[in-house]
Amino acid sequence: MTSKTSIELGSVQSTLLLPLWGRAIETKKRNPLLKDETAVRIIEQVDYDFAKVAPNIHDITQFEWICRSIHIDKAIRELLQRHPKATIVNIGCGLDTSFDRVDNGKLYWYDLDLPDVIELRRKFILENERRKFIACSFLDDSWFKQIHVEDSILFMAAGVLYYLEETKLKDIFKKLSCAFPSAEFIFDAASAIGVKTANQKLLGKVGLDERSFMKWSIESSEELKNWDIKFDFIKEFLMFKNMKKSLSLRNKFVAYLSDHYKMMYMIHLRFK
Repeated sequence: MTSKTSIELGSVQSTLLLPLWGRAIETKKRNPLLKDETAVRIIEQVDYDFAKVAPNIHDITQFEWICRSIHIDKAIRELLQRHPKATIVNIGCGLDTSFDRVDNGKLYWYDLDLPDVIELRRKFILENERRKFIACSFLDDSWFKQIHVEDSILFMAAGVLYYLEETKLKDIFKKLSCAFPSAEFIFDAASAIGVKTANQKLLGKVGLDERSFMKWSIESSEELKNWDIKFDFIKEFLMFKNMKKSLSLRNKFVAYLSDHYKMMYMIHLRFK
């Protein structure tokens, strides 16, 4: 019998485990929208009773985690078709397992997060010659020097940026655009009503404190043009568009409202 890994679930680590748990639950369904066997393996190794938090997580919240992963996986695969040896930087990686779903055997991958998170990550996931961990804050541009780009580069951030302050995001976006011209960046964003709803309905009920609350909201990707950063293109798409088929009638309506108010949506851009 394999012993389970006991970890201290503080506010930050709880937010890391929940999406991972959501992907594991989806994978075990008869006809999953997304298969993530690595997530299943990690969840089975964690000594934690997820039944304690499951009743407080709305079906749509869990479904949003799946949709977000599907959108990002699709963007990465499309890039790899054009640039098989592209570099992917997973910002605020937490316990994300995207690499195992999209690896083509040629790409270069960097998982970036704070030192304590990387330490937790090493308990479950191993580095290799094409997959490296970087223990550093996203807002500290010293990590730029560690990135190897052979072909093209895409930055991804899943469930990360809206926890940061807008002024700090503007600053690091400007630095990224200068250091990595032509780089692509895909991330999920939230409107003001989305941030308010998430803080009230999800984080509060799960028992997280204000340090884990979302801060940054953006009503449209057009607002990024006011950041004094030049883009070749900006593409945004609704989180649940063409994804509602498997939902109950009630949840389809909730997903419709979420898309209508852009409570959670995706932005994909390229720096000039």
